[in-house]
Amino acid sequence: MGTLLGFDYGTAKIGIAVGQTETGTANPLVTLRAIQQKPDWKRISRLIEEWLPEALVVGLPYDMDDSETEIAPLARRFARQLEGRYRLPVYLADERLTSQIARQERGRGMKKYDELDAFAAKLILETWLSERR
Repeated sequence: MGTLLGFDYGTAKIGIAVGQTETGTANPLVTLRAIQQKPDWKRISRLIEEWLPEALVVGLPYDMDDSETEIAPLARRFARQLEGRYRLPVYLADERLTSQIARQERGRGMKKYDELDAFAAKLILETWLSERR
């Protein structure tokens, strides 16, 4: 498939990572803050123009009992908006525990709190990629 962008959706900020299907790896890119409670579509558009992804992956938040969290409908809506705006395939990926793992990693070198969301997007994308291998 090629290059993918992964998203850790939140109402206040969205972490974004870039990954490659060939290697199955991803790297954190940036965390974007919401503008008036809406995604920063200008910056998302710039990232899509820059990286030219073949597809997008959005983390879908689940609780440990396999039920979707209260933010899951908003993440689904964001995924539909991405698909409508950019005409790219959008896949949903279970993001359970990615934020917790990112917080653990924060103690091992992440300097800024905002790096957590981009790192969580990296984990979401790598999980999705590994499930496809």
